[in-house]
Amino acid sequence: MSESNPIKSAVDKVVDAVTDHGHAPAAEIPGVPNSAPPALEQPTEPGEPLPPKPDQTGPDTFSPTGQPTGADRAATAQGGAYLTTAQGVRLRDTDHSLKAGPRGPVLLQDHHLREKVMHFDHERIPERVVHARGAGAHGVFRSYGTAANITRAAFLAEKAETPVFVRFSTVLGSRGSADTVRDTRGFATKFYTSEGVFDLVANNIPVFFIQDGIKFPDVIHAGKPHPDREIPQAQSAHDTFWDFVSLHTEATHHTLWNMSDRGIPRSYRMMEGFGVHTFRLVNAAGETTLVKFHWKPKLGVHSLTWEEAQMIAGVDPDYHRRDLADAIEAGAYPQWELGVQVFPDNPEQMFEGIDLLDPTKIVPEELAPVQPIGLLELNRNPSNFFAETEQVAFHVGHLVPGIDVTDDPLLAARLFSYLDTQLTRLGGPNFPQLPINRPHAPVNDMQRDGYHQTAVHRGVAPYKPNSLDGGCPFHAGLGEGAFVEVPTEVSGRKVREAPATYADHFSQPRLFWLSLSPTEKEHLIDAFTFELGKCYEQAVKERQLRVLANVDPVLCREVAQGLGLPAPEPSVPLADAAPSPALSQLGREWPADGRIIGIVADESCDLGVVDAVRQAVLAGGMVPLLVAPKGGMLGTMPVQRTFLTARSVEFDALLLAGAPLPGRDAYGARDAKAGNRAPDEPVDPRVVLMVMEAYRHAKAIGGWGTAARVLAQAGVPEQAPGVVVGEDGEQVLRGTLGLLSLHRVWDRFPPAADVA
Repeated sequence: MSESNPIKSAVDKVVDAVTDHGHAPAAEIPGVPNSAPPALEQPTEPGEPLPPKPDQTGPDTFSPTGQPTGADRAATAQGGAYLTTAQGVRLRDTDHSLKAGPRGPVLLQDHHLREKVMHFDHERIPERVVHARGAGAHGVFRSYGTAANITRAAFLAEKAETPVFVRFSTVLGSRGSADTVRDTRGFATKFYTSEGVFDLVANNIPVFFIQDGIKFPDVIHAGKPHPDREIPQAQSAHDTFWDFVSLHTEATHHTLWNMSDRGIPRSYRMMEGFGVHTFRLVNAAGETTLVKFHWKPKLGVHSLTWEEAQMIAGVDPDYHRRDLADAIEAGAYPQWELGVQVFPDNPEQMFEGIDLLDPTKIVPEELAPVQPIGLLELNRNPSNFFAETEQVAFHVGHLVPGIDVTDDPLLAARLFSYLDTQLTRLGGPNFPQLPINRPHAPVNDMQRDGYHQTAVHRGVAPYKPNSLDGGCPFHAGLGEGAFVEVPTEVSGRKVREAPATYADHFSQPRLFWLSLSPTEKEHLIDAFTFELGKCYEQAVKERQLRVLANVDPVLCREVAQGLGLPAPEPSVPLADAAPSPALSQLGREWPADGRIIGIVADESCDLGVVDAVRQAVLAGGMVPLLVAPKGGMLGTMPVQRTFLTARSVEFDALLLAGAPLPGRDAYGARDAKAGNRAPDEPVDPRVVLMVMEAYRHAKAIGGWGTAARVLAQAGVPEQAPGVVVGEDGEQVLRGTLGLLSLHRVWDRFPPAADVA
């Protein structure tokens, strides 16, 4: 399109923002299954396996002992044009067992049947106890060098670039659960540094439910499905969870975060990450600093509405993993800045009265700003989910020189637990030799044998000291990059107690509540009311209301009213907390790259304008999905969704190129969304439903041509906030893109006066 094209000029701002982030505009709609389209008939001429799609790669090719092999990543995939056994023997047939005649019994000597079924019977490994549901991607971390004065970690030196693999996940659900449940999300990053693997095992919530890791089995048992019925799945809206957290009031802070919009992120690309614990950094001079790690998404922190999340769980339970993969395939590479809050390493390990070893506490960013130290970009999708995303193994004890742990009691339990779980999941102690887990630094650990040993070790003396192997391997000193634990003073009586500073369970939850915008407070009230309303026992509801009374009287009163219960009085004085604006998701503008734009049209629309709008959205680094009455082509444009298959929840904004006539399948017996359509109804009722849903989910809606008819039928005022109606696509696209930078149009729904 020419530079003078008015529609292109409408997205210049968005295109510039995409270019600033170094992303290539999307060349096509993502989601194609393979690198070449299939033939109609089954192929019969032998040929090599198709290559992966351009966005897909396997792990970098290093040996089991961390040596670069120089092999192409594709060398780890199966090859050859002919079907073989696992031993490489070519096969003539894999559809028929070896039998004594066509109708005779299967013969015991059928070694191919035995091998094929044996492997199938053992394809599955135990899923993770927590964080079972996940998605991952490869990328690169580029250090700014700004942390070089506080740590000697090589990957944080100036201009250092480090390959990474990141796995996002939910906590409570099984592998088959939905992505959009209300839950904490994992944000685990494996840095393949020149000094060994460093794992930053983070969450999207900066605090934890518990203060001591010995309670971890308890909180997870409480959050998991009830053991008698194994329901509900991937939810905390049940009695055992709320029974536990109402009795363990140290969980209150995390519970408020989880019940806020943070518990239902819009996508992994729009999610913050937090290391939760306080870590100790060591610089080249041996000086120490305490820090908390933060991941800040370049697209801003955005969330789904609660109704949206529930709908998506049915319409597309893979919503978050699809969004991540599609964004990378489309060239809208997700980015996060890694930052640190820096604190002096004093003997008390306190900062501004906040105990830095308490994992249920944050340090407000207004007291300790987050200082950027590097940029993470995810730019490659896995080529095999099981081999990479499922088998990747993280551990908070995977540390590198310059980064050490502190005495956080929750962190101590995690240091024990992460290694232990791999023995069951991945079959033994050699899980670091799996390709996705292999270090990119030489390994000479003197560990030998064990299940799935894939390295072929040499030498005869895997012990220290030795002379038979020439003394190798040798100990390293500081000058050779050795990891040395920070020498710290340790003293005290052996007790099962918590420090007095851990007893404050309500001041920070109140800080969080006071920091939210009125809209976010409304959502928090709604979430508590919904979750407690799903509980059976009245005592559990009443006990949790006592907890909320100690956070804020408005929060407690509104939730109690929704439950039909009296609001109790607080049992402790309400904390005097100053709001932290950094805790609110609202109030800033963000780039729109990677957003999904639904364009609704049919043959009655001006298809030239539709195509121009579609191309402008693509040029802006976003993904346009054309929604039409039927599949195939609309003019010269491919249709990605039909009125039958589309729902508003998969779009960030909705554009109406007119008032589409009812499709042939627009009747309730075929598609329940159509309902009992009147014979003379001028607009497809499923389009009306999409508009109604998008409107109540506070999304931007644009329309031109005869689109006003759709708005009228949906009961959407043309002058409502976030509704853009114009004469042509140029005007509408310009206004809609301006709204996308805010993510939602919350002005459409004013909060209650007493909440505001």
